[in-house]
Amino acid sequence: MEQGSMEKTKQNSHPVSRVLLATDLSARCDRALDRAVQLAAEWQAELLAVNVAESTQSPDMVLNWAYGADEANMRIVQQQLRDDLATAEVPVSVKVVKGDPAASIAEVASQDACDLLVTGMARSEPFGRCILGTTVEKLVRLTSQPVLVVRKRPHGPYRRVLVASDFSRASSLALQTALKLFPDNQIVLFHGVKSSLAELAGDKTEPLQADAAFQTKANEFYDVIGLSASDRARITLHVEGGALEAVMTQYVRKHNIDLAVIGSRGQNSLMAGLLGSSASKLLHWLPCDTMIIGAQQSAD
Repeated sequence: MEQGSMEKTKQNSHPVSRVLLATDLSARCDRALDRAVQLAAEWQAELLAVNVAESTQSPDMVLNWAYGADEANMRIVQQQLRDDLATAEVPVSVKVVKGDPAASIAEVASQDACDLLVTGMARSEPFGRCILGTTVEKLVRLTSQPVLVVRKRPHGPYRRVLVASDFSRASSLALQTALKLFPDNQIVLFHGVKSSLAELAGDKTEPLQADAAFQTKANEFYDVIGLSASDRARITLHVEGGALEAVMTQYVRKHNIDLAVIGSRGQNSLMAGLLGSSASKLLHWLPCDTMIIGAQQSAD
């Protein structure tokens, strides 16, 4: 159901009023499209689908652009976006823009007051050639909105949600975002503890109980955030030692987690440099969808 105007719906009392879907029109973004439609319907939100015409796109893209002032190509892509979203039972708008993918997406998200950005992943290669590396890193740095990278085929709303936490401000925003966006979900707060070099060298993991000391630290964390009693009751603390990418991936697989929410900045081994190698490894390794809370949002 396409709408012509992108005036934001003021009556929407849900946590998200507009979802931006970044798509290259290929099969790799089909799961992201389905998830964006599902979330927009769940939140009674508008859906804005965006395609970025990039001159350096690889030849396997659905449309091989000449990328000049060819308005016919723009209309073809706009029509394909409309066709792909024809059955969506949410208000839909489409845009085709030219330029750097990350910068263009961030600009559209800001101009159109989008609350969440959604993109896709296929064989660890989401949105074009390199969004997992430079493009998603740049996008997260440029935008204040959460960025959702979709890996799994949607089979309904998210049920099992995990938040990675080092008890920093960045991870507090990740937790607050998860609680806000998914008010009916139980949340696993995953706290990683660095293991000794000997343990890491031996490729060992070290499951730890969320004992009184860690629970006290978590309660202090909740106090700083100002969480309500009802929100605290929705959170289960899980503490585990070992290499973050390994232990979190193992937990996600074992417990069939649907969504992992991660803050982009932090102070210790869990989150420090997350937009570097740790982020790339997590996005490559985690078998679930991943939502990244960007640096600008963390700084707000």
